[in-house]
Order: sequence, then structure tokens, then C-alpha cells
Amino acid sequence: MELWEAMQQRHSVRSYQNKPLTPDVRAELSRLIEAYNAESGLHIQLVTDEPNAFDSRMAHYGKFSGVTNYLAMIGKKSAALQERCGYYGEKLVLEAQRLGLNTCWVALTYKKIPSAFQVAPGEKLAIVIAIGYGTTQGVAHKSKSPEAVSTADNPLEWFRKGVEAALLAPTAVNQQKFHFSLNGNQVTAKPGLGFYSKIDLGIAKYHFELGAGTENFSWK
Repeated sequence: MELWEAMQQRHSVRSYQNKPLTPDVRAELSRLIEAYNAESGLHIQLVTDEPNAFDSRMAHYGKFSGVTNYLAMIGKKSAALQERCGYYGEKLVLEAQRLGLNTCWVALTYKKIPSAFQVAPGEKLAIVIAIGYGTTQGVAHKSKSPEAVSTADNPLEWFRKGVEAALLAPTAVNQQKFHFSLNGNQVTAKPGLGFYSKIDLGIAKYHFELGAGTENFSWK
């Protein structure tokens, strides 16, 4: 499965089968996490066979069930932490889709289990991502128009594809509060006002890169 196909097929899933991750899948996720942590400076961790974080009133209110595996998106406290967690978390989300897994970004409706992961001094848990074998493949969300989230006097084909890819990105409560603008071959991406909009921006920027091709532009 190519990443573009993974973007199109991946939808948020909140209900999971009682099925552990296979050894091969665990090994591949661990390999990717190690590589992305080295690249980003984050401290992403895979938590497996841990049922307590999603066995709470908030999790049930959020209609989560069967979640025993999740990615803990952790990093050093900084103004860039949320966007970086969004960017690298979505890299893992799409790779998980290619491995036959399902995922869901989770900001509030889970309980922190301190023994399940490590947060070093100066670090912060920004968000978690439920991961496993879903009972369904989820459903597509409603999407804004490209014109609502982008500005370009003369939108080139690669820019249009980048925006199209960004509109496939998951965002908090489907708010899609991000904006891309084009000036020459430079692209500016800005978050809007809203819950976890900086994480959403990081997710959308990774999608934009996949759609546009990083060889065609630079971030401003």
C-alpha cells in the first residue's frame, strides 16, 4: 500500500478487537519509532497490552472500546512540541495503516497511567494515539473545500495536490483549522484557533508534503 492510498483509506477507529499486535508488527513499529525519535528529538513510546488508560468514564463517553495499545507522544517542553508530535505521530499513523492496523488520535478521553510510559524531567505527554485491529475501518469525515483552507493566486498542480492531501488529515473534532498559502515555491502553513490546532497543523503539514512532493517547494 502506498502512502497516498493509506491517507485515503485511513479513518479514525474507536472500537478494537481483542487481538494483540503480532511480533512482526511490534518489531516494525519499534523500528519506526526509534528512527523518528532520532530524527525529531521526541520520546515517542509504544504501549502494548495496557487496558487501563481506556477503561474510564471519559473513554467510555468517547465511545472507545477494546483499546489496549497506544502510542504515547512525548517530548521536551517547547513551543514546537505539539506540531512536532502531530507531524511524527501521523507518520506512524499512516505506516500503521500500511501494516493493517487502525488508529485514533486521542487528546482528552483517556486516563494517564504513569507506569505505562516514561516522561523524563523537562518532557511532556502531548497526546496519545490508539492503535490496533479495529472492529471496523471507520468512516470518512466531512471536508472543507480547498478554497476554505488555502490561498494561491496561481495554484500549481503540486500545491492543489498538497491541499487535497491535507484535507484528508485527521483533526480535532474535524475542525480542519489550518491554512496553506503559496508564494512562488514557498508555502506558509498556519494553525487556526481551536483545540489542539498545533497538533492538527503538524498532521496536515505531513499530508501536504506527501501530496505536493517535498522536491517542489520549501516551507516558509
